[in-house]
Amino acid sequence: MVLNPRSRTVLTLYSSRDCVQCHRVRLVLAAKGVTYDFIAVNPQAPPEDLLDLNPYHSVPTLVDRDLVVYETSVVCEYLDERYPHPPLMPVDPLSRARLRLGIVRMERDWLPLVGQIAAGGRPADTARKRLREALLASLPLFKAAKFFLNPELSLADCALAPLIWRLPSLGVLLPREAHVINDYGERIFRNPGFTRSLTEEEKALRP
Repeated sequence: MVLNPRSRTVLTLYSSRDCVQCHRVRLVLAAKGVTYDFIAVNPQAPPEDLLDLNPYHSVPTLVDRDLVVYETSVVCEYLDERYPHPPLMPVDPLSRARLRLGIVRMERDWLPLVGQIAAGGRPADTARKRLREALLASLPLFKAAKFFLNPELSLADCALAPLIWRLPSLGVLLPREAHVINDYGERIFRNPGFTRSLTEEEKALRP
């Protein structure tokens, strides 16, 4: 969507304060070192300007001057192309395709379970078990490289790290043999950019 009125001079991000998908975009922005205006959104009562900007009324929604971008994966790839340094995707097509497939798997199989767990009840117990099993089945992927399927931080890590950060608060406890996942998380969490990506609500998810 391209806007004509209300032209802006800086990036504006409409984001929930505790949302794995919004956190994903904020982590991309932090990795790029990009300054932006943060507008906190209650998804149950989105502000009127977001209703005007995004036909789906969803977050995250990014406004860059006269352009409005929504859908998390589209926002992340737009930011990586808009601010090319440091790059968050490899150069060669094979590696890019591999990472994109990894992100698709997260989006379809892992990230939806976060919302199911947060909803509570018996479905949450099932989702918690499924997420734990999915992560344990993916241990070889965490061992394949310093970051997720890549020697450098990528958009895949920006999708995955917010999930790993939330595991304790979601009640997803990993066994000792899954230390490689915890090591992966700590490697990213120590980065100052990750700290900048967190809201106060998200900081409180880990003591």
